[in-house]
Amino acid sequence: MLPSGRKGSEIDYNGSPAGYTAAPGEAVTYVDAHDNETLFDALAYKLPQDTPMADRVRMQALSLATAVLSQGTTFVHAGTERLRSKSLDRNSYDSGDWFNRLLWDCAQGNGFGAGLPPRADNEAKWPYARPLLADPALRPGCADIDAARARYGELLRIRASSPAFALGTLEEVQRRLSFPDSAEGVITMHVDTEGLDPRWRSVTVVFNATPAEHTQAMPSPAGREVALHPVQAGSADPVVRTASADRATGTLTVPARTVAVFVGV
Repeated sequence: MLPSGRKGSEIDYNGSPAGYTAAPGEAVTYVDAHDNETLFDALAYKLPQDTPMADRVRMQALSLATAVLSQGTTFVHAGTERLRSKSLDRNSYDSGDWFNRLLWDCAQGNGFGAGLPPRADNEAKWPYARPLLADPALRPGCADIDAARARYGELLRIRASSPAFALGTLEEVQRRLSFPDSAEGVITMHVDTEGLDPRWRSVTVVFNATPAEHTQAMPSPAGREVALHPVQAGSADPVVRTASADRATGTLTVPARTVAVFVGV
């Protein structure tokens, strides 16, 4: 069930129902793959050009979180955790190593700005690609790449920490998973883990893609003991560590461009 109250089977997706699996494991979730632009390149096109690199790293992690913390099978394109770029090439199957290479040495960058992508499949975007690829501010350094890798690693640790992120059946998903009302640009996902997780009674994830701090009403009644997930409480990211739960008012506060995971005990 979507936040709108509609089922996936009621949403048209290229002429077919968007909800098409009978079990969570049959659904593969991802935000980029070998075809089309890498996630970093897609964000280069979509974010304002003057968006600081630190915010681009935050949006990279937040985007990956929508796949990593979803039900079903997660697919992550090789190198996306380290901001991989194909210099805006949207169809690189025949582009050779210059555009497809994965740079393991962060001092060499991430591949962005390697050159204008090949004419085939990219020529229409050349007017937009040229100024972006020529902008040195859009080329991440080692600190940026290392931060992206660290946040992706934290997402993996969070997913592995609770069965909340791997409900095994359709019935469990329908019974335990809900999406409380949120503001535009924010998705809140709540999983009731009572009797499922030996440590926590609930897991709530707030994806705040907006450029402003967001205050979210808690799915559970005020007075419940809710805290930031231990992985994020000790995160290398000082911003996510400021995310908080107010037991008295029953609200969650999440910084801009941040995914925060809260656990209820």
